[in-house]
Parts: sequence; structure tokens; C-alpha cells
Amino acid sequence: MKILFLGDVVGRAGRRALSERLPRLREDWKLDFVVVNGENATGGMGLSAAHARDFLAAGVDVITLGDHAFDQKDMLGFSEQEPRIIRPLNYAKGAPGAGARLYADPRGRKVLVAQVLGQVFMKRAFDDPFGTIDAALKSYPLGGQANAVIVDVHCEATSEKMAMGQFLDGRASLVVGTHTHVPTGDAVILARGTAYQTDAGMCGDYNSVIGMEKAEPLRRFVTGMAKTRFSPAMGAVTLSGVYVETDDATGRATRVQAVRDGGALAASIP
Repeated sequence: MKILFLGDVVGRAGRRALSERLPRLREDWKLDFVVVNGENATGGMGLSAAHARDFLAAGVDVITLGDHAFDQKDMLGFSEQEPRIIRPLNYAKGAPGAGARLYADPRGRKVLVAQVLGQVFMKRAFDDPFGTIDAALKSYPLGGQANAVIVDVHCEATSEKMAMGQFLDGRASLVVGTHTHVPTGDAVILARGTAYQTDAGMCGDYNSVIGMEKAEPLRRFVTGMAKTRFSPAMGAVTLSGVYVETDDATGRATRVQAVRDGGALAASIP
């Protein structure tokens, strides 16, 4: 199976680039399954139902969210109506929607997509991500009920993401970090066959401060004072993520490569 995971889509520029380029990438790279993190797509904070529909129409199979999952209030209802939306498993008790679901690719192969939030340096205390994802994966063993398993680890600390990769090695096809918007250079297949990258990066303008126009973040760092809200940068967009190929029988990764398409970053394509 050929899988593409794209990191956090940031603002209007990120949305436009995804909608314009993903159909071409699906065809050129012969992709079977595409997962995109969309939690910063609407004004940099959350994802609206309308923008989620645009992603799905462009060829996204599943959209993951994050700690800003419900910043756009219509997502509270939409996440319950649209099964292709995944919010974090450990977001909150009683949160709408689901944190893990089983899907099928065009050939009928089963793909489990799950997401957890980290605890280290996050603004609020979330439930234990390790115990939560462990319970979810026991119901869908890799190579059994699931031909592939994709886990989005949405958190700040690189150590927590790497620990999750090792914890799930051999039980997931791909463990990939999101949230920090900076692509890491450590795409690797771990010892038991799980593809891993600490952070997928963002689908946004890298001539920015993690996707936001530079002036306001710089003002806050230099003066300690806020003047206005952050606004997503609107320049050339790099689609950043990770490409994985898996073995159908075992679900283990046979190839992994960081993806960077367009914009300011050096290209990296399968």
C-alpha cells in the first residue's frame, strides 16, 4: 500500500495548495491512501466543516485534528456526522466524534487511523496517550484486522513522540508526529517494521514563524507584548509530510521518505 501523510495545513494558503496539488500527487505517486492533519486550516485555529469538505473533495481519505479540534464550533456537530474526521482519542471524556476508525482503500484493504495528544509541555492535561492508544490498537492488530495502521501523535516534545514510535514499533505501519510545524529529518523504519518521523512539518508558508505572519510573533518575542492576533502567512506553500509503502500481508513498512513539495523548502518526493 502507498500511503501519504501530510502535516498541519495552515490557513488559506495551505488549504489552496492542498486542493490544487493533491489530485496531481495522488495520480503521479499512485497513492492508495491519504491522511492530512487539518487542525490549523481555518484561520490558523481549528477546522471548519466547509474547509473539511474541501479537503475530502480534493482526495483526502481521512482528516486528523489535534488540541484545536473544536476551535471552530461547527466541528462539534460535523465530526459526529462525517466518519472521515478523526479527533484525538484522549481529547476529553464525552468529546464528539471518534479518535480511531477503520477505513478501506480502493482495493478493500483495511486501514486503521488513530490520533493521540501528548502530555509534555501541552497547555492542558490530557489523559495518558500511551494507555489510550494501546487499548485502541489491541482491537485492530496489524496484519490481522488491519492491513495498515497510521497513528498521528500530536504533541510538543520530540522525546514523547519518539517514545511513542518505539512503544508502537511492530504494531503500526506509520507513527508520525504533528503540531510543531517543523519537519524533522529522521524518517526511518524502526527495528520491528514501523515507519516513523518525529514531525511531518506543515503545509504552509515557511517564510513565517511556524506558519504565521512574522511581525506579531517577532513583536511578542522581542517586547513581551501582544498587539494583535496571529495571522497565517500567505506566501508560497510547501506541502510537508511523509510517504510510506507497506507490505499487504504484515502491514509493516517497506519504504519511508520525507515529503516536501513546492514552496521554500528543498524538494523531497518519492
